[in-house]
Amino acid sequence: MGLYLLDYGAGNVQSLANTLKKLGHEFQWISSPADFHKATSLIFPGVGAFGSAIDGLISRGLYEPLREYIASGKPYFGICIGMQVLFRSSLESPSSTGLGIIPSDIGVFTNVDKSVPHMGWNSVEFLDPAETAHEGLDPSASYYFVHSFRAAYEWERPEVAQWAHSTTQYGQEVFLATVRKGNVFACQFHPEKSGQAGLRVLDAWLRSSEAERATSLPTPRVARHPKPKDGFTKRIIACMDVRSNDDGDLVVTKGDQYDVRERTGTDGVQAQAAGAVRNLGKPVALAARYYEEGADELCLMNITSFRHSPLLDQPMLAVVRAAAETVYVPLTIGGGIKDTVDPDGTPHSALEVAGLYFRAGADKVSIATEAVFAVEKMRTRPSADGLGEGDGTSAIETIAQAYGRQAVVVSVDPRRVYVDPATYDGPYKDELVFGKPDGPEKERGKAWWYQCTVRGGREDRPLSVVQLVKGVEKLGAGEILLNSIDRDGTGLGYDLDLVALVRRSVRIPVVASSGAGRKEHFVEVFEKTGVEAALAAGIFHRREVGIDEVKEALAAANINVRTA
Repeated sequence: MGLYLLDYGAGNVQSLANTLKKLGHEFQWISSPADFHKATSLIFPGVGAFGSAIDGLISRGLYEPLREYIASGKPYFGICIGMQVLFRSSLESPSSTGLGIIPSDIGVFTNVDKSVPHMGWNSVEFLDPAETAHEGLDPSASYYFVHSFRAAYEWERPEVAQWAHSTTQYGQEVFLATVRKGNVFACQFHPEKSGQAGLRVLDAWLRSSEAERATSLPTPRVARHPKPKDGFTKRIIACMDVRSNDDGDLVVTKGDQYDVRERTGTDGVQAQAAGAVRNLGKPVALAARYYEEGADELCLMNITSFRHSPLLDQPMLAVVRAAAETVYVPLTIGGGIKDTVDPDGTPHSALEVAGLYFRAGADKVSIATEAVFAVEKMRTRPSADGLGEGDGTSAIETIAQAYGRQAVVVSVDPRRVYVDPATYDGPYKDELVFGKPDGPEKERGKAWWYQCTVRGGREDRPLSVVQLVKGVEKLGAGEILLNSIDRDGTGLGYDLDLVALVRRSVRIPVVASSGAGRKEHFVEVFEKTGVEAALAAGIFHRREVGIDEVKEALAAANINVRTA
């Protein structure tokens, strides 16, 4: 008897388990249909695509027992997909039938006025502010959302509106952030990834009596129209490049234009020979530090191949597991997310590799080189839009199909290719960026396009950055992590021309990376390009700029950031 967690076999459920352990709550996993009869409270931490969740429940014989459990009146807490399965259906997977407990359907966000997925931190608004049972929610706090599909707040339909507990606005769309009625409470955001604010939501539900959890009254129905501005915040992301040093220890390092080795000579003269790998700290300790300092998201980039390690023994899996035990914000893992073969010849698909990282505690996976090759391949198959067609086998497509678009990040490593602006008539003429008369002297009178690279910038490919980002968006990527080889490690600021070019080219979120040297650079990139997030590494590692300083500067510039 007691608290049970339902895992249908996909996504990062380990983070919720870590959160409950931190809060001091004991639980067991649902391992068979019979366990539903033992459960006196149930949490469904659904992560992934709607269709995958329904298929997973059916294949494990859990679909009808779940429906019967909820009908029995025992407390239920659904998270993300665990909320959406309560509805009749979803446009994400039209052929899949939801539980139908809430008589409405899940729709999709429009990307006309905003990027989709809705990925980041946003506020909630209660429908009845006078009510005292707020389930630990705080309207002044921000919570982490990551989804392309949403349940609209249909206040004019009493049978649906009676389930509504709080709403969130993204762009000009108002949707359900939480639902609550009787024994059911569910949220669209991820409390286990929403820092201390999210932990308070889980703890409040679990510390109430089971009788209280099972007897929530409907919320009064009120109209709610979009406000001029939503509560969506800009994200500040701390990135850690992880590799083994010359002694075999895993360390966080940072390169200058992708070179991570020290280059020091005598009397201040730069040496030609590469020195030791820069060691800026241990990855798990740094991740914990950045979480405490207020980072909205963390990236762990594996830049060592570990070719001689079997998949299950990959050192980065251990790093992710350890980091997920102390970090309660989103965690992205990059490097090695591809089809691979163990030393003994055992093959593993990119989907299988990603699945292991998700179950270790990662929320998103980042794909780089393999994404370039996938777009080159799709461009060989003509399509009406000129982008080409995927064949369903790429890492982007297979992972997005199983876990949802929001789980797939594509990391892009472009560099400038200078051309003569007076004579260039090549294939990238519509993408040319022209140096400004008042810009840096070396750029004046020049033009350039951005060429994609692979293998950490070591190999150029015949593909422009615009071709790549448009291609991966079509294949199913949910976010672009935009690096710049030219700006990496320079401290000169983000390449605003590059960032603005990519932001205009896609309708999925974009993360600006490479070049931040001062807090003002973060303000600049948000104000001048409209990107959703900005990432930095070296300046945070070396404590040259604090995350709190960045957020204070953004708030002073009237840019919305998470503070609670």
